[in-house]
This record gives sequence, structure tokens and C-alpha cells, in this order.
Amino acid sequence: MTPRLLVFTDLDGSLLDHFTYRWDAAAEAVSRLRSGHIPLILASSKTLAEMQPLREALGASRYPMIVENGAAVVVPRGTFTVPLANALPCNDEEEVRFAPPRSRWLALLALLAADFPDEFAGFDALGVAGIQAVTGLDAASAALAARREFSEPVQWLGTPARREQFVAALEAAGARVQQGGRFLTVAGNCDKGQALCYLRCAYQRELPGRPIHDIAIGDSGNDVPMLEAAESALLVRSPTHGFPALARSAGVRRSHGLGPEGWSEGVLAWLQEYHTTVGD
Repeated sequence: MTPRLLVFTDLDGSLLDHFTYRWDAAAEAVSRLRSGHIPLILASSKTLAEMQPLREALGASRYPMIVENGAAVVVPRGTFTVPLANALPCNDEEEVRFAPPRSRWLALLALLAADFPDEFAGFDALGVAGIQAVTGLDAASAALAARREFSEPVQWLGTPARREQFVAALEAAGARVQQGGRFLTVAGNCDKGQALCYLRCAYQRELPGRPIHDIAIGDSGNDVPMLEAAESALLVRSPTHGFPALARSAGVRRSHGLGPEGWSEGVLAWLQEYHTTVGD
């Protein structure tokens, strides 16, 4: 029986270049996925507003997305014939939420500001101009990044020791803190791995008895739950930090190329294992 292949991918530092945010070097592999009708499922700390135009540019607009580090999955209507539990309308799509709203974390960070003065800056405090300065995004992209619904990225400015205390204080108050390529993301008890499992189950319900093979791709700590949850994992080499540590060893590959070049290298090698570009 022909297997169903699924690709779950981080964006910044993986499919997108860490410095330029371009994905040109991954174009061949993206084209192979598109021609094979293999779902390219974006999984990022980015907002829905940021991810929608990118998903369209990649030719993946018919596939779900995992937004804000697994806080929600956004699914185009008609993707699944079996209804998704607790799905809410979201324009022409459906959204399943796994986390409380951003306002909860903004209130918590405001309380911690007195104990950690001038040691952190969240997106809300940075504003669009500040987000531009720390990310290199243009004004329009920074404005989309500021439109968060469930989480708050935080730039840590203090010492490593104080960072540990800061994270401990957040976690004691019920937050989950994940390290990305640039920021700490403060959110609820959700992650990309939980969202991956949710979507894989949804695809399996549509295709009972048909084997599903999936691969998760990432470069940072916030990708680890997804990299652990998938059948196969591709760790993309970063120009700024080492590979994230995984508990697993089987089914793991590490790219030689950086960012989107390594992404393409790994995806093409994974596809070759199945001697196919099939999807649907």
C-alpha cells in the first residue's frame, strides 16, 4: 500500500535562512514536495498572520499550520472529512487551540519586571520598531510578528544565571518557556510535538490502514518536542548554535549544509528512502 508522507518543518533557521529569512536554497525540495502532493506543514513560533503569506508562497496553502510553538493548529476547511474536535472558525479555515491567550503571559511578565529590572524585553514592550531592530525584519513583517494571540517572545538581556532564575519564576507561575533561535517564548503547556501528534492522528483517521511516514525538521530547542515525536527527525545545521540535544538516536539525521541548504539536503535524502514523490 502506498504510504502517506508528511513533512513538519520549523521555519527560522531551518527552511528559512537565519539571517535573510529566504528559502531559495530549499526550492528544489519544496518543488518535489509540491509536485508529489506531500503536505508541507509549517510549524513555527511565528504568528498566524506571519505564516499565511509564507505558506502561500511555498505552494502549501492547502495544508495545516502549527502556529506560535504549538499553541494552535490552523486547518483549511475541507482538509479532513472527519470533524476536528473543538475547532473554531478562523476566516476560511478552522483553528484548534491548545493554549490560553497571550494576555495571561503579558500580565505575568509585568509582575516579574520588578524582580528582573531591565533584564528582558518582550515583543509587546519592544513594539514594531524594536522587533525590527532585534530580528532584522522589515516594518511590515515586524508588524505581523507583533500580532500574537497565545504567546510572548522575550529577548533575554541579563546573565545566564539570572536567566535560569527568570525561567524558573515563569514556570512556577504556570508558563512553559521554550528557547528558539533568538528568543525565549513564554506560553502555555503546549509544544510543536503535541500539535504534530494531533495532526498525524487527523490524517490517520482519513486514511485508516494506510501507513503514514512523517519527518520533523528543526534547528533549536523549541523544535525538540516535534523532533522527538516524529518517525524521522532532521536536525538542520545552524550558523549560530549547535544541534539541539535529543533523547532519541534512531531515525535521526543531521544536515551538512546550513539552514535551507541543509533542509533541502535532508528532505531529498528522506524522499529517496521511499523512491517516490507521491503524497495523495
